Amino acid sequence: MTFQELNTFKNSEFKVGASIFKRLFWYFLNALVFNSYLFPFYGLKRSLLRLFGARIGRSVVVKPKVNIKYPWKLVIGNYSWIGEKVWIDNLDLVDIGANVCVSQGALILSGNHNFKKKSFDLLTKPIIIEEGAWIGAKSVVTQGIVIPKNSVLTVASVASNNMEEAAIYRGNPAVKVSKRILDED
Repeated sequence: MTFQELNTFKNSEFKVGASIFKRLFWYFLNALVFNSYLFPFYGLKRSLLRLFGARIGRSVVVKPKVNIKYPWKLVIGNYSWIGEKVWIDNLDLVDIGANVCVSQGALILSGNHNFKKKSFDLLTKPIIIEEGAWIGAKSVVTQGIVIPKNSVLTVASVASNNMEEAAIYRGNPAVKVSKRILDED
């Protein structure tokens, strides 16, 4: 039987996109301000993310205990919400559109490992979550996925395939269960 050989791990293609100093400074700032309950101030969080290269829209809400790997690989559109304990593991670009809700405990994972190779090579692809989408609590969005406009990934579901616009998806792997029809106020 053949096993993976982690001592042969390769990620030479991966580019962090920041100096070691910037990454180290972000690591401590992320732990102190974002991945804690000490700083509930949304304006401060938006400003810090922008300072580190994120493109952040107006009135974005970033709740406590959020973990963001690399802000310089993050885009969040106007009026979007990032819920408590969300983990944005953005080894590649994560582009979150306007009016998106990423609910508490969701995982946005733009990287994985090649389980077909003994060397367990790193694989990354961007994630795009389009305007008006809703990522339910404890859901997972995997690398290379597009969540289209007004789509819903329900609680504890896993998006490992692209979804249709204005549709509701549930399960692991997530499958379409119905269309999303928004009532007019």
